[in-house]
Amino acid sequence: MRAHPRKKITISILIPFLVFILFFTIMVWQKYRSSYVVQVTPPEQHSEGNRSATLFFVADGTRLAREARELDPCDDDNACLKSVLDELLNGPIGEFEETVPQGTAVNAVHIEGNMATIEFNGMFAGAMPSGSSAEMLAVYSVVNTVAVNFPQIQKVKLNVDGNKAVVLRHLDLSDPMTPDYSLEQSPSPEPDKGSAGSITKRKGAGK
Repeated sequence: MRAHPRKKITISILIPFLVFILFFTIMVWQKYRSSYVVQVTPPEQHSEGNRSATLFFVADGTRLAREARELDPCDDDNACLKSVLDELLNGPIGEFEETVPQGTAVNAVHIEGNMATIEFNGMFAGAMPSGSSAEMLAVYSVVNTVAVNFPQIQKVKLNVDGNKAVVLRHLDLSDPMTPDYSLEQSPSPEPDKGSAGSITKRKGAGK
């Protein structure tokens, strides 16, 4: 039995038409779907950037000098102060000399009003180089660093292993101390006073 030519023509026309309808349907469905999809925007990243700090180290073995440093952002004043002091203890990156004995660590810091209290471990006093000048430069590298980076702080109290009445060989730290920026100048020669073992109570702000 012979196939009818009309039926073959109908099938040959119908197949492309069905393919076109299928393609058109898919395109419409994708457009409809995309119009109802909620576009999720990733959260904006707020970068506060690094912060600058000024650290005091020893220059020429006789005076304090400033070195700038870039630090990571911090959450609050206590955390910021701790990070600045930790960076000071890391030592200089330039030609200056470190002031604080190696092995010194900051156990805790506390800011209350215009005074900052810093708790060092025992190495701060136990490994301090001998000599009144070395003690003065070490102590005021800390005090000046705190005061310069935190202008609201006017007094700095240094404790060692919980001892609030620390007395070094030549320097009494029992009272809060105020910054002394005159130590950035080269010291003038002083006559021998014949009292190498005297203890100096320097720049105390009172209790």
